[in-house]
Amino acid sequence: MIKENGKSFEESLFTALNLFNNHKWYEAHDAFEEIWNSVDGDERQVIQGILQVSVSQFHLSKGNLNGATILLGEGLGRIKTRTNINLGIDLESFCRCLEYLLRKLQYKEILTENDKPFLKPL
Repeated sequence: MIKENGKSFEESLFTALNLFNNHKWYEAHDAFEEIWNSVDGDERQVIQGILQVSVSQFHLSKGNLNGATILLGEGLGRIKTRTNINLGIDLESFCRCLEYLLRKLQYKEILTENDKPFLKPL
């Protein structure tokens, strides 16, 4: 799949993953939004879930615990039922990470750097 900006899907995904995994949440959101605009069906739902997780982490970085918790839960919900979709990302481990983080947020536990979500390429 070739995108309007000339980047392939794989190149766009690589860029988005790097931004996300380096905790550049706002920039990752924009990069995943470009991908979201080029896919449909279940792939689009998974990318939308990742977008919601990015925004949740942005909210968390600004101290908005309630907004972060809501968006994280919504993003997880979109991804969890679609872990069989092959986007080149380990969605099962990502969902486990999100479930753990969501529990910590819901119980207002102290978060560490290791609690930040990570997208593992396949």
